[in-house]
Amino acid sequence: MRAQAGSGGWLVRAAQMGLSGGITVGLFLHPTDLRQQVLQGELLPPLLFSCLVLCSVSLYFVVSFMDPGYVEQDEDEGELLSEEQQVMISQQDSTLRLRRCGYCMLKQPMRAKHCQACQHCVRRYDHHCPWIENCVGERNHALFLVYLAVQLAVLLWALPAAWSGLKFGQLSWAWLQHNLLLLLAFLVMAVSTLVAVLLLASHLYLVSCNTTTWEFMSRHRISYLRRCEAENPFDRGVFLNLWGFFCACRLVAWEKLYPREDGSAV
Repeated sequence: MRAQAGSGGWLVRAAQMGLSGGITVGLFLHPTDLRQQVLQGELLPPLLFSCLVLCSVSLYFVVSFMDPGYVEQDEDEGELLSEEQQVMISQQDSTLRLRRCGYCMLKQPMRAKHCQACQHCVRRYDHHCPWIENCVGERNHALFLVYLAVQLAVLLWALPAAWSGLKFGQLSWAWLQHNLLLLLAFLVMAVSTLVAVLLLASHLYLVSCNTTTWEFMSRHRISYLRRCEAENPFDRGVFLNLWGFFCACRLVAWEKLYPREDGSAV
């Protein structure tokens, strides 16, 4: 794993920790269902909720500090690929030329992109996520989706718990002062839930098509997509796309799936 440099990254991660910890503690301090369960001795649901929050925070830091698939040097295919993949590549036409990055001057594998924020080329680049202060790429994309799913589960549990602590029967200034933090926490969680649902749904759709956010948004600017007749040369069908994304624990030579049409640099 690699820590991102700069104080901005630590501020973002501290904010994530503060929100997660503060909202969790607030749910147990206010008269919510979780607090009532603790007072009544029903410890299993609060314990499971706390473990889910801890799992979410742990996944956040793993994805945040994880190598997303940096291209460190002009990689030798033999070091990255299995024997079967090497044979497949050697049997194919070798006219496809990979271009060098204009920033770090490294030879970019297909689907890689240079990230200006990280100052690295990233394999199967999806996007740079400012909330985790890291790129989402070939090595951490699947774990990023797992984190989103766990975070969404936490939010869907916490939302009704927070709502249960807001008693609207006697609205007054004293009520607002007493419940302001819980009300703000509920609003933050509501917005976060909407964002998490949209992010998870959009990423699952893109993964099922074996495309990335960058390729989906910038197809007209990407040479290997702009010149290709097929709408998505990497699409192998929904099942194989999902299987390869979540179950294949290795880097992929995307060049082997790309149709050779000319010797242009990609």
